[in-house]
Amino acid sequence: MRTTIDRQAAWDLLRQYNADRFHLQHALTVEGTMRWYAQELGYGDEADYWGIVGLLHDIDFEQYPDQHCIKAPELLRAGGVGEDVIHAVCSHGYKLTVDVKPEHEMEKVLFAADELTGLLGAIALMRPSKSVQDLEVKSVRKKFKAVNFAAGCSRDVIRQGAEMLGWELDKLFEMTILAMRSCEDSVRAAMETI
Repeated sequence: MRTTIDRQAAWDLLRQYNADRFHLQHALTVEGTMRWYAQELGYGDEADYWGIVGLLHDIDFEQYPDQHCIKAPELLRAGGVGEDVIHAVCSHGYKLTVDVKPEHEMEKVLFAADELTGLLGAIALMRPSKSVQDLEVKSVRKKFKAVNFAAGCSRDVIRQGAEMLGWELDKLFEMTILAMRSCEDSVRAAMETI
């Protein structure tokens, strides 16, 4: 799995359609999370690729929220992005907006971790540290059950993602916390330049 777009071109493409700080921070967080997962799961030579998919995964969400993962192929093709990335990006909308099924392990990770990074970010903001560095699985488990907390983060999607990967929820929680810890400082630093 390879694509020809480099990281800077992917960032520039994302910025054509996204200006909201929340969306940009989410894109950077998912990029870093995906890079960590690539290393952790034995795809280290594809870490840049996994990261680019993470960076671009919500390219259409800010301007076309009602066409999420439907408008993405058009925007990505116009930016010279390969069909491999387009499939991966669209697969995170499986059964929500599109019928593009996550096939590669990377696509399954994106499906599971995308929603979960949002939930973990919301939990972190409630903590005195405002960080995932001291976040523990038991706190995530508690907030996961509180359906009114961060209600926009679909628990069903997170569960489905864990099932696709063949993981228990606690494993997905723990690994995604570690993934977010690995990139939290670099995301903060990047956001200071925007």
